Amino acid sequence: MLKQSAGGVLASFRPLKVPQRIRHSPSLAAALLDELFELPARGPCPIVPDRRAIEFPEIRHRFPAACQDDASHSELPGISKPAIIALMIPPSDPDSTSTAAASSSYIPADRDTEFLQREELRSVRIGLELLKPELIQREHGIKSTIVVFGSARLQEPGAARETLRLKEEEAARSPTDHRCRQQAAVARRQLDLSKYYDVAREFSRLVSSTCQTDEQCDFVVITGGGPGIMEAANRGADDVKAKSIGLNITLPHEQSPNPYITPELCFQFRYFAIRKMHFLIRAKALVAFPGGFGTLDELFETLTLVQTGKAQHVVIVLVGRAFWERLINWQMLVEEGLIGEEELRLFHYAETAQEAWDLIGRHHGVTPS
Repeated sequence: MLKQSAGGVLASFRPLKVPQRIRHSPSLAAALLDELFELPARGPCPIVPDRRAIEFPEIRHRFPAACQDDASHSELPGISKPAIIALMIPPSDPDSTSTAAASSSYIPADRDTEFLQREELRSVRIGLELLKPELIQREHGIKSTIVVFGSARLQEPGAARETLRLKEEEAARSPTDHRCRQQAAVARRQLDLSKYYDVAREFSRLVSSTCQTDEQCDFVVITGGGPGIMEAANRGADDVKAKSIGLNITLPHEQSPNPYITPELCFQFRYFAIRKMHFLIRAKALVAFPGGFGTLDELFETLTLVQTGKAQHVVIVLVGRAFWERLINWQMLVEEGLIGEEELRLFHYAETAQEAWDLIGRHHGVTPS
């Protein structure tokens, strides 16, 4: 089976198929080598390791010296009988490695990521996306949550002041530039709203320090995982060394998770529908701070679920009454007969972190700190 050149060097061979049990057992592999490649006792002989053959871990374990990059024409000290470090057969041997194993069809289905992306596998992906975060939250003992939503664009006050300063300087340099003046005006209003960053952070501190004691994980803050108000809420929990959850979503413009989410509870979703389910599966409350389309989407969906009885015992708190009443004409909906007067009681207003937590605590029989 072995082909030896005039100088005692083996060449032009390919790796031998090694049984699975041998490939994963250094001792069996070593015995195979000794049996196959024992040569007449004529002292050390040149070593010609085939680079493909020495990829086998059992060969590297048994003959490490021959597996060095400079071992192609060295001798093996310390080995009592000569051995050629290669598992080889002639190229024409019918037992040579088949190219079939290189085909994607040979990959087990659960390991074939390309296969899992097929359109026909959508239901499988949806099921996995629902199950993975659920099992992980169970493992971490997450019993209930409070959803915190608000603008991803709001900054903490210090950063908002710096942004305003830069925008005003830019506007001063270009007094006739309407765009610069508009950006400065927006930055001024954003500074006014930046107070809610601190309110969201303080709210999360209050909730987390009250409800995550003695290894209990009740009323765990859960956010969309992004910047702005979401960052503030995760940050408040981090301030008191408590857990918080972040549910990120893959977007055309990449969104990175904020650094304050508990790493083991930071999830990424492909499907908005499954992400929405995870927001409310354990929710005891939704606290909505000033925000845009994403905040309004979650707010009105939760209002609808509570209104129709699909979600029960979920307290909805709107932080910043002036903002919300300027944004939404609730009374007009009543006057037009589109909602009932009693449905205005589906939500509550709060101005401070303590007020928001008092509302939620009273409803669920928790004594706020």
